[in-house]
Amino acid sequence: MGNIRLEEFKKNIKNKKVSVIGMGVSNIPAIKYLNKLGAYVIGRDKKENVPEELRKLENIDFVTGENYLEGLKDSDYIFRSPGVKPSTPQIVEAVENGVILTSEMETFIHLTNATVIAVTGSDGKTTTTTLASLFLKEAGKKVYVGGNIGTPLLDKVEDITDKDYVVLELSSFQLMTMKERINRAAITNLAPNHLDYHKDYEEYIEAKTNIFKNQKADDILVLNEDDKLTPRFENIAKGKIRKFSINGSIDRGVYYKDGKIISSVGEENEVIMEAKDVKLVGMHNIANICTASSLVIDICGIDAIKKVAMSFGGVEHRMELVREINGVKWYNDSIASSPSRTIAGLKSFNQKIILIAGGYDKHIPYDVMGPYLMDKVKLLILVGTTSPKIKDSAIQEAKRRGVDVMPIIEFNNLKDAVDYANNSAKSGDIVAMSPASASFDLYENFMVRGEYFKKLVNEINME
Repeated sequence: MGNIRLEEFKKNIKNKKVSVIGMGVSNIPAIKYLNKLGAYVIGRDKKENVPEELRKLENIDFVTGENYLEGLKDSDYIFRSPGVKPSTPQIVEAVENGVILTSEMETFIHLTNATVIAVTGSDGKTTTTTLASLFLKEAGKKVYVGGNIGTPLLDKVEDITDKDYVVLELSSFQLMTMKERINRAAITNLAPNHLDYHKDYEEYIEAKTNIFKNQKADDILVLNEDDKLTPRFENIAKGKIRKFSINGSIDRGVYYKDGKIISSVGEENEVIMEAKDVKLVGMHNIANICTASSLVIDICGIDAIKKVAMSFGGVEHRMELVREINGVKWYNDSIASSPSRTIAGLKSFNQKIILIAGGYDKHIPYDVMGPYLMDKVKLLILVGTTSPKIKDSAIQEAKRRGVDVMPIIEFNNLKDAVDYANNSAKSGDIVAMSPASASFDLYENFMVRGEYFKKLVNEINME
């Protein structure tokens, strides 16, 4: 069967003026593909430097620097990068002028014939997306992974068939303007996040709902039975609802109970596996396995899930064991860019740990961290602009309990924080960097922060 939407798009885009906002790694393949289809592409970026591989192309122009959005309204199409708000005045003006606003991700989903499976939420997105893709691959399916992880997909759309599966991790930024149908969607959980980008928490929640608002009756939506926003989503869902839970039985989905991971997706309850056989650490990862299983169990089967769950040790920068030095285990949890993510990480340990936290302030509340810091942290080492908020959450909780707060030390850089943690730790201790904050104050992204942390840890000399 041919792909009618793709053929129409290829015909329509030819000779059209297409503004692509952002010329980073993720947009380069899209720019090259649009150029190949005969579009007149204008690459736009606040940064002055234009990638060399784009300079070599014909029929392309570049607008860079502070005025990179100048003349946007004269385009036929705008491909928005996730970091650029759709409410940006120049974009609003262009759309009012009849310019079509889209993105690499939205266009790909619109054009592909593959089954599209997508995951969003405040925590656990990457691990859940990765697990779902691994379950399908283990079952012998051809799988493409994209969105926030994997690779850009628009330039591969002609190679992906209706027998293939596409598994996507989608952020609220990507979902802000999403109007495409997603065959299977999951929302892991929701907590205040990215409030430096969204005007308020309500806008953030609304963006997340776009993952399922365009579904049809035979599509699937996986929701978190343990999340208080789930009833709201159920009321507006159009597809079949499945749920997951780590707090007991549910009618249709996958859940944890009495030490077992159990599926109720079929007619009868089936035990998938014993939770103790899961290689990943922590109940938040049991939740991730339940979510991913709910999404794809009827496609991949129980055996594939069990095999992957027993062998998969986790995604880099997600409570990743870096090394053990002199009896001290060092963990890199750089992905934890919100309090709820750090809380999930703290819950995975059965002892009090040395925590390195802090970073860029996304204007989200930190008071929720207090109880978990008091229960799970014996030494708190802080770096970055959120340090005062994290410190205050611990102090206020200690006052509420009428006890002394744990020692709290603040530093200006990560190296000093790691050195102090190393000098303080004794054999049997655990040191984790789980920032509860974004990385943009000092690093380009959480991966760069995580790599730097690992470099510092790997430079520690063994006695």
